[in-house]
Amino acid sequence: MITDKAKELLAAQLLTLINGGTHKIGLGGNSTSPLATDLDVAVTGITVTPAVEQAAGNNLQIKLEVLGSDITGLVIREAGIFDSVPNLLQRVNFEGVGPFSSTERLQIFINIEVD
Repeated sequence: MITDKAKELLAAQLLTLINGGTHKIGLGGNSTSPLATDLDVAVTGITVTPAVEQAAGNNLQIKLEVLGSDITGLVIREAGIFDSVPNLLQRVNFEGVGPFSSTERLQIFINIEVD
């Protein structure tokens, strides 16, 4: 059994890795293999702005934000969280959102619980 304190410490370490990493969004939307090292179809040349916080002990809340001017006309179906290496730490696929106009903004919220 892992203790609550160990869960908090692991979440804090994960927070450090995520804050030091890069993050991506993509056009692919199929299921994720545990062996995956990147998104299926990453959108390149854009800025994905993260906001990461450790909520209640072992929970992390991540918000990824992209300006519509970076993804005009695209339908987004996946998001990825990477450390600085970059190792893929989390990939989330979802039903496509978009297409986006240049005046819109995409925000993706991801919750991670260390358990």
